[in-house]
Amino acid sequence: MKRDTPRLLADRARLLGPNVSTFYDDPLHLVKGEGVWLWDAEGRKYLDCYNNVPVVGHCNPRVVEAICAQAGTLNTHTRYLHDGILDYVEKLTGTMDAALDSAILTCTGSEANDIALRMAEGMTGKRGIIATDATYHGNTALVSQLSQSNRPTVGFGLGQYFRFVEAPDSYRNPDPDGTIFANSVAEQIAEHEKSGIGFAALVICPYFLNEGFPDHPDGWLKPVADVVRKAGGLLICDEVQSGFARTGTHMWAHQKMGVVPDVMTLGKPMGNGHPVGGVVTRAEILKTFRGGYRYFNTFGGNPVSCAAAMAVLEEIEDKQLLANSRTVGAYARGRLEALQDKHLCIGDVRGSGLVFGAEMVLDRETKAPASAFTDQVINALRHRGIILSKLGRHKNTLKIRPPLPFSTEHVDLLIETLDEVLSSTPLQP
Repeated sequence: MKRDTPRLLADRARLLGPNVSTFYDDPLHLVKGEGVWLWDAEGRKYLDCYNNVPVVGHCNPRVVEAICAQAGTLNTHTRYLHDGILDYVEKLTGTMDAALDSAILTCTGSEANDIALRMAEGMTGKRGIIATDATYHGNTALVSQLSQSNRPTVGFGLGQYFRFVEAPDSYRNPDPDGTIFANSVAEQIAEHEKSGIGFAALVICPYFLNEGFPDHPDGWLKPVADVVRKAGGLLICDEVQSGFARTGTHMWAHQKMGVVPDVMTLGKPMGNGHPVGGVVTRAEILKTFRGGYRYFNTFGGNPVSCAAAMAVLEEIEDKQLLANSRTVGAYARGRLEALQDKHLCIGDVRGSGLVFGAEMVLDRETKAPASAFTDQVINALRHRGIILSKLGRHKNTLKIRPPLPFSTEHVDLLIETLDEVLSSTPLQP
């Protein structure tokens, strides 16, 4: 198939409007996916080390069959009774603490986080929200206010309800037991209370993926959870990226970090690419929300979405993908650490399970971020058939987050190609 990138880009701008972002200096035109592989319009094959949305692999046969079978039988909304949503929520909550026993299903993680913030207001009667200063939780009018790096320039003025704490950084500002972070949150809680707005909730990804997934020991979130509960607020854990066996040690990152959230939000990988999101919480919180908001979502929890989501949970369980995430992730981290001994541009290696990466620096002593160099590395890898990205405050940490069927052979290909790129790319600011 002939490649026609200029025409596609022009048509995107014409039909979708300006500023519709693409990855890489030379955008990819993808036409096929299978397992951990993607193919472009010219037939070139790429190892996918980035996409967590197809969590059990691109075009996973179990998920495809579940979607097709249910779409060929019935698809409607939840004002009619159907077993699929009940069976799914039962199985989903069965992977969590017994306190998390109820759920609302949505279409996206943005919707889920929007609901979570309204739950916090409903339970506390207050509106003050705290988040980290280097994160992203979605794009509704309410939730978009949580992103300091990508805040809307027009829209509703909700800023007075949001306060931010510095995102944890285990490489530059170690906080071994989480008390520095907890104290920062306590300070912002006090400011919310002093302002008269009051404190409703802390919203975090329990593994801080957008912040560069700092290296923290298991149980690290306990101090901040205590601070939040003492102040009468809710702990909201956004597991859109960190959940579904991603960290390898636990099904959910909040379990790894030693806390049980009051509200947990889900999205991206929940349906392996089919639009499914969700909010899991305690029955009392859901009851309060249902009493205060007449919430209904036409597509949320429809039978086809529930079939896709159920197939994802079954695939993770049957293929032992949590164990695979742990084993392959440990192997990958070891290979990255060996690469660090060879390349001075790798300042830090970190990660757990199948979310791992390396922070690129200009100098190991100063830890000056090599942001532009990281961009060069990612683009060079793309031309060698490896897809990944970057994140963190300085956008200088390689974001390696492949589908869960990733194997040690795939790790070897990734590391060997990364070694070639680092050896051939000049380090420059």
